[in-house]
Amino acid sequence: MRKQSAFDDRETAVWSRSRAKRALTVAALVLALAVVVHAPAGAQFATRTPPNIPLTFGMAPEQVSQALGVQLIYVRGRPGNELLLALPNVKGAALASRSDGLYLQFRGGRLSGWKGDWGTVRP
Repeated sequence: MRKQSAFDDRETAVWSRSRAKRALTVAALVLALAVVVHAPAGAQFATRTPPNIPLTFGMAPEQVSQALGVQLIYVRGRPGNELLLALPNVKGAALASRSDGLYLQFRGGRLSGWKGDWGTVRP
């Protein structure tokens, strides 16, 4: 059997440090690649949000739908003088309990009032 010398111990230590540096470099590259791959998906999500157009009296139903970023649901009334409902869009939010809607009253085909609040979460 061969006796291990101090030189062999140093060589083993240098080799271990070199291997650790390589492993750290590979881990950093994998992390950087994951960040780069994920970045475009976040940018695409940001472009899908509805525009920040405030509701104003006199808007047409199409303008209201575009401002809220959701489809309006017919509740009751005659064409032009109807009550429509906008439900908040909470895709994939399992913990969001948003059952409240925004009721929109139209008279003469124009927005004359609304009731409801998307800013409150009811238990």
